[in-house]
Amino acid sequence: MKKTGITGVILAGGEARRMGGGDKGLVELRGKPLVEHALAALSPQVNTVIINANRNRERYAAYGHPVIADSRQGFQGPLAGMLSCIEAAGTEFIVSVPCDSPLLPDDLVARLFRQLSEEEADISVAHNGDRMQPVFTLMPTSLAPSMQAFLDGGGRKIDRWFEQHKLAVTDFSDKPECFRNINNPAELAQMEAQLNGSTP
Repeated sequence: MKKTGITGVILAGGEARRMGGGDKGLVELRGKPLVEHALAALSPQVNTVIINANRNRERYAAYGHPVIADSRQGFQGPLAGMLSCIEAAGTEFIVSVPCDSPLLPDDLVARLFRQLSEEEADISVAHNGDRMQPVFTLMPTSLAPSMQAFLDGGGRKIDRWFEQHKLAVTDFSDKPECFRNINNPAELAQMEAQLNGSTP
């Protein structure tokens, strides 16, 4: 699969309640907002990138990528963000990642797509060797009507939507650290210390 057929989606539209309600994508790690870390890792793997954000859209737009808000009100979870970006993508596939995982693997998209193809699946999702990582997902944009119907029916949990489709689980147990995310100030401090080579 050529990367020209894939749009990267960075999910930065959540409420970040455990981070004190701040905009998590703009929280700084090693002097750079988390969204910058995600952009640096994802951009080389895809054709274009869309940032899903419901706040501070002007700041996100300064990175030069389209910024798409959820079309649904009330912070309805990652599926709502994915759906808005799928509708704006204009490519055959999207690959989604959260804004708060700064250690994204450089072969994320290639491995997700390879597993999707080998299993002739509808969706490919990463697994870190311990559990599935449902927002690290590659899917065709043709699934938009299914996602829309699920949300219209009151569904929110992404893994419940997965159950409606053939799922390829892509093994990243060789790189489990790539899926570490930052949910609160303590985890941010721990990641900062790790990347700076000091003890948390």
